[in-house]
Amino acid sequence: MGAPAEGTDTQQDDQPDPHEVARFIVLRQLTVGARTRAQLAAKLAQRGCPDDVADTVLDRMTEVGLIDDAAYARALVASKHQTKGLSRRALAHELRSRGVEPEVGQDALADLSQEQERGRARELVDKRLASLYGLPPPVQVRRLAGMLARKGYPGDLAMAVIREAMAQAREHERD
Repeated sequence: MGAPAEGTDTQQDDQPDPHEVARFIVLRQLTVGARTRAQLAAKLAQRGCPDDVADTVLDRMTEVGLIDDAAYARALVASKHQTKGLSRRALAHELRSRGVEPEVGQDALADLSQEQERGRARELVDKRLASLYGLPPPVQVRRLAGMLARKGYPGDLAMAVIREAMAQAREHERD
């Protein structure tokens, strides 16, 4: 048993296995936080990983449950709706931008009811309305509508919630 003949296809000791490199990149990304398959594929492409190697590694990570776009989408919807007050429309955009498939995103958004969305909009308005005390009503309406618009709420819902909140605010009660 001697050294391999010249010209044979053997793995060079100084060349790392591309599958191992890809696995390492994916696992490192996942230790930082959950990622979608599309985000991980983009990271592998950025690092020069061949497409076939990336697909093999990502398929295996999905198979063992380390990549789960549906769970990621549900968690993102619940978190961003509660912490940032984002609407269904803004959440759908957020999911698309992270590479979540449209059907998976719609399933995750189905968990968020219209009543929950309206309730969260009202919470946001109530909280912000307190800081607008003393400003003329048109200014309050404009600022509240702008805040809800930036969070993706439709205009009709925003105006209904704002009118309701202002009608119930002590500042706007008639003497």
